[in-house]
Amino acid sequence: MAMEEKKVLLSVKDLEVKFRVRGRILTAIRNISLDIYDEESIAIVGESGSGKSVFTKTFAGMLDSNGFIDNGSIIFNDPDLADTKVSYNSFARKCVATTWKKLNEASSLEFGAATWQEIQKLKAEMNDKLTLSAEESSKLTEHIAALQYERTEAFNKRQTLDSSKEKVEIKAIGQKIKELDAEIKQLDAKRKEVLKKHRESTMHDASYQAEYHSKLSALEHKYAEEIKNTPSEAVIARNEIIAKEIYLSVGRYDLQKRIQLISRLVKAVRKAMEMGVDLNDDTQRNAVFDTVVFRVKYIDETEEQLHGTCVLNLANVKYSKDWNQIRGSKIATVFQDPMTSLNPIITIGKQITSIILKHQNCSEVEARSRALTLMKKVGIPNAENRFDDYPFQYSGGMRQRIVIAIALSCQPKILICDEPTTALDVTIQAQILKLLKDLQKEFRYTIVFITHDLGVVANIADRVAVMYAGQIVEMGSVEEVFYDPRHPYTWALLSSLPQLAQRNTKLYSITGTPPSLYNKIIGDPFAPRNPYCLKIDTIQEPPMFRVTDTHYAKTWLLDPRAPKVEKPEIIQNSHEKLIRAFNI
Repeated sequence: MAMEEKKVLLSVKDLEVKFRVRGRILTAIRNISLDIYDEESIAIVGESGSGKSVFTKTFAGMLDSNGFIDNGSIIFNDPDLADTKVSYNSFARKCVATTWKKLNEASSLEFGAATWQEIQKLKAEMNDKLTLSAEESSKLTEHIAALQYERTEAFNKRQTLDSSKEKVEIKAIGQKIKELDAEIKQLDAKRKEVLKKHRESTMHDASYQAEYHSKLSALEHKYAEEIKNTPSEAVIARNEIIAKEIYLSVGRYDLQKRIQLISRLVKAVRKAMEMGVDLNDDTQRNAVFDTVVFRVKYIDETEEQLHGTCVLNLANVKYSKDWNQIRGSKIATVFQDPMTSLNPIITIGKQITSIILKHQNCSEVEARSRALTLMKKVGIPNAENRFDDYPFQYSGGMRQRIVIAIALSCQPKILICDEPTTALDVTIQAQILKLLKDLQKEFRYTIVFITHDLGVVANIADRVAVMYAGQIVEMGSVEEVFYDPRHPYTWALLSSLPQLAQRNTKLYSITGTPPSLYNKIIGDPFAPRNPYCLKIDTIQEPPMFRVTDTHYAKTWLLDPRAPKVEKPEIIQNSHEKLIRAFNI
């Protein structure tokens, strides 16, 4: 089946993920867009540190505590989660009526939205004159931040030194810290002095002050008259629907949480009205709800319940209760090391049944029966007798089979395999890969396979996405990426496959190191390591060029104006070599 005919299960758009690291910001994922289809196998490949694991962790809300999604969306198209029904009892009706009344009262603000924006613009201009310019502020802030980072590094280094043997170094670092503190203090004082001058200059400008207050007074008077208008019947009807959507969106929470979220959503909608947001537009209304909780769109109602559907944006899921509906039951993960994935003091059977009992509505007897069935399906011999064994009684390959059984226990839609074969020997690796593909036919899940080894995915994947420095640089079917790669980085990865190496020749390796993700990247991030680098690669980031309907690559070499470049000789006949090596 062609990709365009398949259902898009997960749609990632313009995703940006950052981490706070010792006072600095590291951008791990940079504007990635990717559609993942139902029941497909997609491999995400790239060298260590390219962002593969971080990217997929966002699907299940498993980023480290210092990580956050700064931009973009992750739309999960699952009908079971999308369809929402909440009880429409007397309490719900009272909440809806109260919310509706508040929204009607706030709707008068929509009449003055344009004037309100003029007022804010005028105040912003005044504030700009009272503060530092953006250029001045940015320059000083960056300088101070750099010095603070240098001080932190120096302090950390001093802590590692032996006070009995390295007194001279400790003293020198201490002196350096004092100098940095003095420089930071001096810069901070300079910033305050410049700011004081800006303020004094503006406040003593009588002409500007008179003009400012005159304009502000006129706009405020105009605004006060505009918001006296009464909302139309159409707006009142729209507000009733929004009130019901607010309750639909929070109805799954406990009473206290529900009341808190209703209050926050009312404030968010009121602010949107004030700013002139078009609440009749679905996209804009979604954005308003997303500031608090994902929106459930109203469909219909009965005497007993409200019925709606949601567009589930995983990038905006904030509460553990929402993730509990997704992790395990909808999106499951098989991690690299099975020993760290299993609890060493709990029996294998207990670890499988606990997941089933948490997500499935069944008895302990039924959970045990399902667990035994899964153990047999993943190839555990004599499952009944080994049900009460502990992880240490299993080999590495068998432990990984148990991890797969746990991941599949609730029949998820997406199975993320984060380098699941790295800790296993070659023979067991092949068995696990075959097991994942065989089980996919039965359980009909989508596989997202993460690896740094292109050879591993030759038999398992339908599509391959190649990542470098937090971006997808090439994407296509396995055949397209293996046999007709277009990005120099993909050429380099393929060239480094031992299976393609010729006898009595040195195995190819990629020179240099990836760019620092702390800094803004100019041009193509692979440019410093790219032997085919063009001048434009160092100046401007390349767009994603279309090679075929399914094959795309992010390189200026595909621009019609670029010089013709042949891929490395070692991969020019890769078709025959790979067929022999991997039996593709």
